[in-house]
Amino acid sequence: MSNFWDRVAWLYDLVERSNRAVNSAAANRVAELIPYGARVLDCAAGTGEFSLAAAKRAGTVLCTDQSPAMLKRARKKADRRGRINIRFAQRDVTALSDPDSSFDAVIAANVLHLLPQPERAVQELWRVTAPGGRLILPTYLQGKVGAAYGTMIKIYQGVGFHYEHAFTSETYQMMLEGLELAPVTVEVIPGRVPEGIAVLEKSV
Repeated sequence: MSNFWDRVAWLYDLVERSNRAVNSAAANRVAELIPYGARVLDCAAGTGEFSLAAAKRAGTVLCTDQSPAMLKRARKKADRRGRINIRFAQRDVTALSDPDSSFDAVIAANVLHLLPQPERAVQELWRVTAPGGRLILPTYLQGKVGAAYGTMIKIYQGVGFHYEHAFTSETYQMMLEGLELAPVTVEVIPGRVPEGIAVLEKSV
């Protein structure tokens, strides 16, 4: 899958514009959830929009992705916008190299629906979340898309894209609650492809 994202990195932001209102609202909402001065990890960050949003309030942001091509584009965007509190590194969201409890806020946006075992990634993300910290998981809810966008998804699949789960807000929350990590809230941003922003708070 990482080879696929390397190939389409140049096209990624253009494709994201097809769901621009949802993506912009989700990034803005995630920014509001970042504590001031927080140490933030953003996993599967793509071209970095959630990292850039988080950097407005964070002390530091570690922007990570498996795809070097995605990270290159994220770095260029950070440079253009003058975000000097972002670092970049290659990471696998299911096998992070960071120590336990390293970050005050951890983001993994629009990736869980792509994974055969999203639970494994969530547990790994939870491991690196510090006590008193926040795990923020915005995820597309393909179970709610209309017919027109469903056709577009089929076109993406034709060039190698696929997703493993067509979550609704209910099935997404159920999956996360089944891990028994913490209470789960899911806020839905409606639109062409709705987004469910799940938040888990880690007790001190």
